[in-house]
Amino acid sequence: MGGLGAALADLVLPRTCAGCGVPGAVLCRRCARLLARPHVATPRRVPAGLPPVVAAGVYAGPVRAAVLAFKERGRAELAGPLGTALALAVAAGAAVLPGRPVLLVPVPPSRASLRSRGRDHVRELAGVAAAELSAAGVAARVAPLLARTGRVRDSAGLSVAERRANLAGTFVPRGGPAVPPGALLVLVDDVLTSGATLTEAAAVLAVTRAEGDTPVLAAAVAATPRAPVPVVTGTVADGAPQRGLRNRLDRLSTPLDSD
Repeated sequence: MGGLGAALADLVLPRTCAGCGVPGAVLCRRCARLLARPHVATPRRVPAGLPPVVAAGVYAGPVRAAVLAFKERGRAELAGPLGTALALAVAAGAAVLPGRPVLLVPVPPSRASLRSRGRDHVRELAGVAAAELSAAGVAARVAPLLARTGRVRDSAGLSVAERRANLAGTFVPRGGPAVPPGALLVLVDDVLTSGATLTEAAAVLAVTRAEGDTPVLAAAVAATPRAPVPVVTGTVADGAPQRGLRNRLDRLSTPLDSD
């Protein structure tokens, strides 16, 4: 939608923050700053084989509302701030292994979710994240190395072991250029919950890796809070790319009168 179309849409349906509902913003600065807190995230029970995960925020309150608005309610304009938040998480993780080209590997959607949503929302976020990382000086590109096959049942109410069993065999390597030696592979998803999806994806991704030194990390826009207290489980050093991406996230949001 062009500038005139967006302006007319705002007159008919005034824009509100997807996180808290304040008028005049896609995502207000206060809510955007909740997505500028990269941390090492761990599920309550860590499945064997889960790669280290960095999340930009905690999946609760305004962050959860914003992710669901983008994912389930068609608010495509949130790709900018959410993708930038994902880039911040990736940059924080990549800072541990600096100087490597970063390949963002989106977790592919199930056929059912692709039909219902009509788009691959994680790949959209990965595309924004790659562009933001490149602008911040981190060599990054999207590498769709995985495909999804078969059917899975709804994972709601399943244990970690049941989720892993439910996902077994659903990811397969996707043909394409070989992974360059020395690259950093970063699995990306919107939300870390039990870790079963990322664990299964990482296991399949292992067969696509080049021989030698090709580490795997994971990054998410948000991670579910660890029970019983929603606190982050670790902090990540702040470097120049992260500071630049935080500033970018601020520019993509609208400041409130008070923070």
